[in-house]
Amino acid sequence: MNAMSLISFALAAVLLSAACVKADRVRAWRHAFNPSGDELPDTAFTVGRVVFVVLAGVVAFSGFQLRAVAADSVWSDDELSHAVEYATADLDGHSYFGMDVPSDSDYESMVEDAVVRRGGGGAPENGVSATPGGTGTATQGAFTVTADGADASFCVSVTRTKSKDGGYDAPGIAGGPSGTADTVPLYELAATSHKGSC
Repeated sequence: MNAMSLISFALAAVLLSAACVKADRVRAWRHAFNPSGDELPDTAFTVGRVVFVVLAGVVAFSGFQLRAVAADSVWSDDELSHAVEYATADLDGHSYFGMDVPSDSDYESMVEDAVVRRGGGGAPENGVSATPGGTGTATQGAFTVTADGADASFCVSVTRTKSKDGGYDAPGIAGGPSGTADTVPLYELAATSHKGSC
């Protein structure tokens, strides 16, 4: 994208240069290549200059648009820093019902989704990765968060505990004894983060 935007700016400069060429010089070039050709009226040069300037403006605008798209396709260190900070606050105190023991990949997904969600309008909606740092367990894990385009990395630690509020008594599974209920436990997360790898 950056290469295309540079090409756009170079093309805009060429078009502006063409608009600045004097009419007498163009007439001399035409006469050198085609001595018997008709003379161009001054209005043709005026219209040509206007067309070149308008085209240069359109091409330059496209170059700025390409640069904006390129900037929005990668993360900056500031974007990642703010996203991790807010994502950690979101995860800290988050509660959910769950039956199975989560794996590292479940925690990874939680952390990645929270960071992407908190990336803001200028950050892309992908390119974030949470890599397990060290040995995680069913109740805790530490993840190094990085993002495409950002040099910074952050360590997000997540700990899961069973809530004191109990759980949810789900109706019995079809085919099971009537009147029985399975309790789905309620879990709470605690999350912290700091700059650097885990």
